Amino acid sequence: QVQLVESGGGLVQAGGSLRLSCAASGRTFRMYAMGWFRQAPGKERELVAGISWTGTNTYYPDSVKGRFTISRDNAKNTAYLQMYSLKPEDTAVYYCAQSTLPGVGIPKTGGDYGSWGQGTQVTVSS
Repeated sequence: QVQLVESGGGLVQAGGSLRLSCAASGRTFRMYAMGWFRQAPGKERELVAGISWTGTNTYYPDSVKGRFTISRDNAKNTAYLQMYSLKPEDTAVYYCAQSTLPGVGIPKTGGDYGSWGQGTQVTVSS
């Protein structure tokens, strides 16, 4: 079992930046892919960034490509989501998640992530 704790959310003006962190404990962090999801009120949860367990592969949907960057520091058991050029439509609760299986690529669906953090609110004002 792994515990994931997000931090770094907050209120930012449109065009601003935020960096989210996800600290993991309780299981071998480096063996699992990590993902960042978000969910806005009334909308489905969506994957906004994923990184392979090796850190060499990343995934972004078109909605955030070029603005968000996912990274990981396996020595610190921490994943990050750097967000630039934030837009009001980026407002959501952001969750980090760890893949259910070790040593896999980047899962694209929430069902393939077995551990989730509690979420951190990101609000972008216009």
